[in-house]
Amino acid sequence: MGSEAMFSVWAIPPEEVGGRCAKVMSGLRSEFGGPQFEPHITVVGAMKLRPEEALARLESACKALRPFQVTVDGVSTGSFFYQCVYLRLRPDPHLLETSAHCCTHFGYTNSAPYMPHLSLLYGDLSDEAKQKAQERANAIDHALALAGFTFQITRLALYKTDTEDKTLKSWEKFAESTLTPN
Repeated sequence: MGSEAMFSVWAIPPEEVGGRCAKVMSGLRSEFGGPQFEPHITVVGAMKLRPEEALARLESACKALRPFQVTVDGVSTGSFFYQCVYLRLRPDPHLLETSAHCCTHFGYTNSAPYMPHLSLLYGDLSDEAKQKAQERANAIDHALALAGFTFQITRLALYKTDTEDKTLKSWEKFAESTLTPN
């Protein structure tokens, strides 16, 4: 039995979109600093579980899930470290249901209403720097940041995410599950 660790469930964008996100992210990091992380949409926030339990829950949650579309609503800035600059995602029923379904399987309760997003930069920046970073994100890949940009999610992954570790050095993928169409 593994000892408990912090796990999150992430929706992983397709390779091509992930690559474009990574390019924007590295451009922002080179200018504004901040840790490196994989492009993802958090579906279940960090919670403490034993690895084998987390894995079983991911597998059982994914059995009932199908691939789904995600639509970008533009680039936004947030007020805390993990939501510094991000792609705001349209709260489509399928995305919200996927999160709710997974949260139920994991016994996770959101402290705030679920706000789907794909972070591009983590950090504690001044409002002015955030504004600049938001403009840079739009400039680096305008099409990606445009409202209406759509892509498909076919993979959910379990990540070890110790939220105390702001360097993110300890964050790593633990398992991945592919959603199969009907």
